[in-house]
Amino acid sequence: MTLIETDSFSSNKKVIRQSELMRLIEINHFLSLEEIAERFSVTTQTARRDIAELEQRGKVRKLHGGAALATPLDPGTYKQRRTDRADEKARIANRVAELVPDGATIFLDTGTTCEAIAHALIAKARLHIVTYSLRSAAIINENTDFTLAVPGGFVRAVDGGMFQEGTPDFIRRFKFDYAIISVSGVDHDGDLCDDDHTEVAVVSCALRQSACKVLAVDSTKFGKGAMVRLGSVADVDVLISDRPPPPALNEKFEDHGVQVMLAGSGP
Repeated sequence: MTLIETDSFSSNKKVIRQSELMRLIEINHFLSLEEIAERFSVTTQTARRDIAELEQRGKVRKLHGGAALATPLDPGTYKQRRTDRADEKARIANRVAELVPDGATIFLDTGTTCEAIAHALIAKARLHIVTYSLRSAAIINENTDFTLAVPGGFVRAVDGGMFQEGTPDFIRRFKFDYAIISVSGVDHDGDLCDDDHTEVAVVSCALRQSACKVLAVDSTKFGKGAMVRLGSVADVDVLISDRPPPPALNEKFEDHGVQVMLAGSGP
């Protein structure tokens, strides 16, 4: 093989690797240098160079120890999330609905897991729901006579989230029996991580206004990070998932007295 052919082969390998790397970051929200190096059988130095090149092209943001998406998820990726692990999300949603009594006042977060929860809550009675998810609001409004409150503002096209500067003030008007939230990842430090900083003020306010704080995530979120720190496991009372967290992370939930409930089983 000539030098030109060798350079061309190496360049093609890099293009393919970086394309696959982008796909994985879109799915997982964040990848560490170690995960990239292991996944692609390259050195951490090569992983750093790939991240630097993708950052220069505006594709990713370089974060401490890894990379996250530079911009919010595109509609295609979000649509794919709706079908990814749909069975697990449905079971988690049913477990959440079992926890919530009729007549409760609820804050419901945005995202595909919370949309599944909206479907499950249809089976309840006399609920009072506040949500900034236009998709979840539509599910509830079309199928129930629940009291439903949503803030005004601009609609984020990718997931139907509704935002304006006064949304946290809108949330502060309410007292919730349950705040039901979902996140992009729960990292190894026990931090709750998400993709968009605009959600942090809204969700943080809802948690402060709630008697019981419920984190609903599927097990692929354990050990995953994302661009924004929303809080920590200390900020929730109940975790509902399809599988237990890994032992080290489970210890953090236990240390903070978080009740772990598994979908399809008892607490």
